[in-house]
Amino acid sequence: MKITSYVDGKPLKGAGGTLKTTNPAQLDDVVGEVSLASAAQLVDAFRVATAAQKGWAATPAPVRGRVIAAIGRLVESNKETLADLVVREVGKPRAEALGEVNEIIDTCDFFLGEGRRLYGHTVPSEMRDKQLFTFRVPIGVAGIITAGNFPVAVPSWYLVPALLCGNAVVWKPAEYAAALGDALTTLFVAGGLPAGVLNTVHADGPTTYDGLSQALSLGLVQKIGFTGSSEVGVRIGELAGRHLQNPCLELGGKNPLVVMPDADLDLAAEGALFSGFGTAGQRCTSLGIAIVHDDVYDAFLSRFVSRVVDAAIGDPTKDVLYGPMLSERFLQGFEKWLGEVQPHHEVLGSTGTGRITNANPRKGFVGDPEAGVYAHPAIVTGVQPDDALYQNETFGPLVSVMRFSSFDEAIELANGHGYGLSSAIYTTNPLHAFRFRERVSAGMLSVNNSTSGAEAHLPFGGNGKSGNGSRQSGVWVLDQFTRWQSMNWDYAGKLQKAQMDTEETTADLGFRL
Repeated sequence: MKITSYVDGKPLKGAGGTLKTTNPAQLDDVVGEVSLASAAQLVDAFRVATAAQKGWAATPAPVRGRVIAAIGRLVESNKETLADLVVREVGKPRAEALGEVNEIIDTCDFFLGEGRRLYGHTVPSEMRDKQLFTFRVPIGVAGIITAGNFPVAVPSWYLVPALLCGNAVVWKPAEYAAALGDALTTLFVAGGLPAGVLNTVHADGPTTYDGLSQALSLGLVQKIGFTGSSEVGVRIGELAGRHLQNPCLELGGKNPLVVMPDADLDLAAEGALFSGFGTAGQRCTSLGIAIVHDDVYDAFLSRFVSRVVDAAIGDPTKDVLYGPMLSERFLQGFEKWLGEVQPHHEVLGSTGTGRITNANPRKGFVGDPEAGVYAHPAIVTGVQPDDALYQNETFGPLVSVMRFSSFDEAIELANGHGYGLSSAIYTTNPLHAFRFRERVSAGMLSVNNSTSGAEAHLPFGGNGKSGNGSRQSGVWVLDQFTRWQSMNWDYAGKLQKAQMDTEETTADLGFRL
C-alpha cells in the first residue's frame, strides 16, 4: 500500500523521503510504504487549512453536526475492516481493536448533537436598555499530533470536536500507524468535509516540530493538540508558550492502583492484570504501580502473579491478553527500563524477561515469537520511592509493586512520582474511596475498576507530568476548540459607562427587628 499525505482534498507526494510500516506481529508483512512530507509541505498544509477554515466556520453548526453523524455511520459500516487494520498495523488483539473503533463511533454519536448545543448565554446588564451576550467561536486552525498506541480512537477525540466547532485541522499521525491515519482520513472526508478542512500530513518527529514552529511564526496555527510522551510534550508546550498559546497536552502516566485491606482481592488482581498488561502495557493509562496494604500484600500478589503467569500472550489474531510491542523502537525503550531492575527487586510473572524468543521462551506463548516483537510481562516487587522504576513511565508490560501500612503512605506513593493521569483504588469502604478522590493528584480515578477504560463522554486528561490540565472528550473538550466572545448591545441612545452610570439603590442598613 502506497501512502501519501492528503492536503487540500487530494494526495500529496512527500519531499521528505520514505519509510515502511510493518506488522509488529509479523515483521515480514509490510503494511505500507509511506511518502514523508517536508517541513515546507507541512507549512503549506497549514496555509491550505487557514484558507478553508472561514468557509467551514460559516457553515451552520447543526450542518457540521450532520457531517459528524455521517462520519460515525461510515465508521460503523467499516468497523470490521478498520479493526482488522488496527490488528495488523499496531498489533492489538481483535477484541481491543473493535473496542477502539467503537470509541470513534461513540465520539461521533456524542458530538453530532453538540452542533445544536454550542450554546452561548444571555447575561443581564447592570444598566437599562442594554443586553449582554456570549458566543462560542472557533479557534481557527488546529495542529494535531497523535501517537499510535490508540491510532484511531485518540485522533477522533481531537478531530471530531475540532471539526464540529468550525475549525480546520492539520493532523500528523504516528509514522508507524500511517496506514491507519490514511484510512481514518478517507472515512472523515467521505462524511462530507470540504477540501482543505482536514489535511493529513505524514512526517517524522523532527520535521513536524520544525514545520509546526514555522507555521506558528507565520500565524497559521491557533491551537496545538498533542498526545505522546511527557518529554516531547514539554517541548511542544514550550513552543506553544512562545506564541502565547495554551496547547492541549495528553502525556504519559505512572498510574497507581491502591489495594486496601478490605478490598475484593480477586477483583483487584483482575483489574491489575487488565490495566497493567492490556495493549502490552503501552497505554498512557496503563497501571504503573500496584500499592498494596501490608495485611493483604501476600494474598494479592499471589493472585496477581498467577493471573499473569497463566495469561495468553502472542498472536493478536488469536484470543490473547496482549500481542506485540508497537515496534522494535518501543521494545528497545522497554528493555532500557528493564535495565533499571536492581538487586533489591524481584521479577515475577513469566518464564523470562525482555524479548520473547525461542531461546528466551514464554510458557504457553500463542504463535511464533520469532515472527514479531514480543515482550515478557514483568511484575517487579520491592520497588522503592527513589527507584527509577517508580519515578518514570516504563511504557511496556511492567508493573511495579509497593507496600504501604497507612492511608497517608498510600497517597504519598500514589502521588510522589509527579504524574497525574489515571488512578484506581480497590476498597469496600466509601470513606476510603472519597478520601482517595480528595487527595490523589490524578485527573481520573476509578473505584473497584482498572486504571484504563475511558468512556467517550467523560473528561480525559491529566496533571503534573501527565499534562497541563487540558481535557478531552465530553462537553469539556469544547473549551479546547472554541473561544468565548462577549458582546454588549446598548440601545439607550446615549453612552452608558459600565461601573459609572449604574443606578443607585437605598437601604437602611441600620434597621433591626
